[in-house]
Amino acid sequence: MNEYRGKHAPSHPWPVASTATVPSRRGRHQKKSRRRRVWLIVALVLLLLVVLYPFAEPRLILTVDPFEINTSSLHLPDNMEYLRVVYISDIHYGHWYSAWDLNRLVKKINDLYPHILILGGDYGTDFESAIQFFGQLQKYHLNVRLKSYGVLGETDYIGEDIDITRLTDAMKNANIIPLVDATDTISLIPASNADSTQTIKNGKVCIVGADDYISGSSDLKSLAYSTDVGSSEYVIFVSHNPTVIPYAQKQIDRNSTFDWFELGLFGHTHGGQMRGFASLLEIADDVPERYQEGKIFENRSWLLVSRGIGTSVVPCRLFCFPQVHCIDIYPD
Repeated sequence: MNEYRGKHAPSHPWPVASTATVPSRRGRHQKKSRRRRVWLIVALVLLLLVVLYPFAEPRLILTVDPFEINTSSLHLPDNMEYLRVVYISDIHYGHWYSAWDLNRLVKKINDLYPHILILGGDYGTDFESAIQFFGQLQKYHLNVRLKSYGVLGETDYIGEDIDITRLTDAMKNANIIPLVDATDTISLIPASNADSTQTIKNGKVCIVGADDYISGSSDLKSLAYSTDVGSSEYVIFVSHNPTVIPYAQKQIDRNSTFDWFELGLFGHTHGGQMRGFASLLEIADDVPERYQEGKIFENRSWLLVSRGIGTSVVPCRLFCFPQVHCIDIYPD
């Protein structure tokens, strides 16, 4: 006798599927969601790095730019293979360039062990911070074999109650010779060994420092015609702003020649500071494009325009690394 299954009960009940045979979609969705989260985190990290990198570049990167010059103008004593000049500019000491940064810079300079150190101006963000810069510099020992020099930039004139004597005294206290429209010579060959009949073989190097083009008052004609320039074998002309280059090249020395300096050192431009955004920052937009950055051989002289060390307008650099210039001058 058949068992009663109810009115609506099928004669053949649906089989109950085993849970093991039912495909689960939850794992696949979880994996996709996890991948999305990972990529989102990676994208956010990359975005953060892109945003922070311009702030980190001037603090973490400090390059040494080597430059070799061969010249027949300079004669060195037998114990010198070359004359090493280290040049830096535009430090902008202050809130965005600290004592820690300065300490790192001094170590980099000392590692190069220069014969001559030249500072190209814009030491702080204004007059007072420039004095603070040299006060801090006093605490460090610079390994300079001969002499250290410094010229002034436009930010060194910013502020109230400007007293350039205060600033030049601070420079002297840090063993930096201030060249504010002034010259100084270094005799590499002792007078007893120099050829007294030919001044061209006296081994003298003259450093000519022009006052700032924007805020100072430079007399290029007098500098070029000075006795130090006329009696020296090799002349290094230093001016913060490269805008003066064409004017300097028009001056003549005591020998009635226009190529009165062999090497010109300049700063001010920061090399644009941020590649691709330089026009927005308007840094040194008064400087001709030809003199914005790099090395140029012009009018029988080498010209070097530095990207500098610090920053201006914004505390950022973008693929425009801070530079310490190491110039080795070899006699032919």
